[in-house]
Amino acid sequence: MTLSVGDRLPEASFMTMTADGPTKLSMDDVFAGKTVALFAVPGAFTPTCSAKHLPGFVEKASEIKAKGVDTIACVSVNDVFVMDAWGKSQNAGEDVVMLADGNGEFAKAAGLEMDGSGFGMGTRSQRFSMIVKDGVVSELNVEAPGEFKVSSADHILGQL
Repeated sequence: MTLSVGDRLPEASFMTMTADGPTKLSMDDVFAGKTVALFAVPGAFTPTCSAKHLPGFVEKASEIKAKGVDTIACVSVNDVFVMDAWGKSQNAGEDVVMLADGNGEFAKAAGLEMDGSGFGMGTRSQRFSMIVKDGVVSELNVEAPGEFKVSSADHILGQL
C-alpha cells in the first residue's frame, strides 16, 4: 500500500554519516516533534538527482526553513558512504541531511519503491517529496516515471 496524506510514516531506519562515523537513525530521530521536508531520489550521483534535485534543495534551504521546516532530508537507496560522498560533492553541508535507505526498507514500507533493474540499479525509491509534521504526511508529491516537477524544492516551497 502506498503512503498517503494523513498517514503516519512506517517504521524504518536510516543511516547517516556523523563525525563519529555511520550512525543509525530511527523514524523518531528524524521526524518526532519536527516539520521535515523529505525528498527521495532514485540514486545518488545520477543525472537528474545531481543536476537538479539535490542542488535545488541546497540552494533553497534557507527559504524552506524560513517557512517553518526544521529539517530538510534527502533519502536514497544507497549506502551511507555513497550518500555522504554525494552530499559533500553537492555542498549539502548542514542544510540537507543525507539519509541512506541502504536496503530499501523505507521505500518498500512506504510503497514508493521502483524496479530499476532495467538500468542495473535493482530496487530503488521512486522520485518524490513530502512534508512530514511530527511523523505524519501532510503533503506528498510522487513523480511520474522520468519526470522532475512535483518533487522539486520550488514545488515544496509553494506548499509551505
